[in-house]
Amino acid sequence: MLPVGDPVPDWQARPWPSGATLRGRTAVLEPLHARHVEDLTAAWAGTDDAHWTYLPMERPDGRAAVGDVVAAMVEDPGTVAYAVIVSGRACGVLSLMRIDPDHGVVEVGAVVFGTPLVRTIASTEAHRLVLGHVFDDLGYRRVEWKCDALNAPSRAAALRLGYTFEGVFRQAVVTKGRNRDTAWFSVVDVEWPRVRARLDAWLDPANVDAAGRQRRPLGEMPRTLAEPRP
Repeated sequence: MLPVGDPVPDWQARPWPSGATLRGRTAVLEPLHARHVEDLTAAWAGTDDAHWTYLPMERPDGRAAVGDVVAAMVEDPGTVAYAVIVSGRACGVLSLMRIDPDHGVVEVGAVVFGTPLVRTIASTEAHRLVLGHVFDDLGYRRVEWKCDALNAPSRAAALRLGYTFEGVFRQAVVTKGRNRDTAWFSVVDVEWPRVRARLDAWLDPANVDAAGRQRRPLGEMPRTLAEPRP
């Protein structure tokens, strides 16, 4: 007999993400809307050109250009785009992309955080919220993260959040007239409990000192941190 994969008992297609609002302690994700354009114009204004180097879109200059980017994200039928809200203001976006309900696979992408979100607790919590929604609420089996293989910050972020590096697809796409080799990362459902526990331990208010700094960096927390007992 030829080897085959493990059975997946009673598997059924998973729901399409509905764009439900996801609430955390420091960040809220709500469906991206034209009302977020003003905030995003301000949040993205402080980013430099390097911030946009590996993104498929050019850096939007001014409110009208930001409005065009937001409209394209909102109107894309294959994605569910979220605004990341901090202290009542939209500070960035991220999306669920390449959604495959039949196989329970989705990609987190189009992550464009403004300067108020960079290197903050809220930026990490935004990812925790969307991962929890996909795995815990919708029952998907796999979440993917893809980036330009030359994008060192994005690759580091994926590993920091608990994704596993799977390899590089050479000459995967042509973007902005340049070749892009694409690095692939993933979290699968059997890994999610320990990834979730690790993120929750880092986000716990007990891990924050009086100055608002994390007592223990996420990168120093073991990737095999056991899930807390009920």
